[in-house]
Amino acid sequence: MTEDEDETYREFRDVVNMSPQQLDKWLNADDSKRVGQKASDGSESVGHRSGRRIIELLGTHKADLSDSDYAHMRQVVGYVHRHTKQRPSGDVSNTDWRYSLMNWGHDPVA
Repeated sequence: MTEDEDETYREFRDVVNMSPQQLDKWLNADDSKRVGQKASDGSESVGHRSGRRIIELLGTHKADLSDSDYAHMRQVVGYVHRHTKQRPSGDVSNTDWRYSLMNWGHDPVA
């Protein structure tokens, strides 16, 4: 494992603060399916698809992670960092902003 992979793994585990079970339950909720940028065919949003991949990554042993897995982990870390900087004012409990982050495995009110 390279130093970069080790750092990516640590950052990913820091930003993903939902358990696989919590994320799976969330991804089945209507609000989860409603938010986010939809694919060009109008199907599943990018974040929702990412959430399903995050569940897989959380269940994968560190030694079994591929280059593609690390690339997705970096994408998750980048998204969460960028999106949290856009936090709206006030109570965010029931906002699309929070719901989008939750699709990426991060609950900002947890």
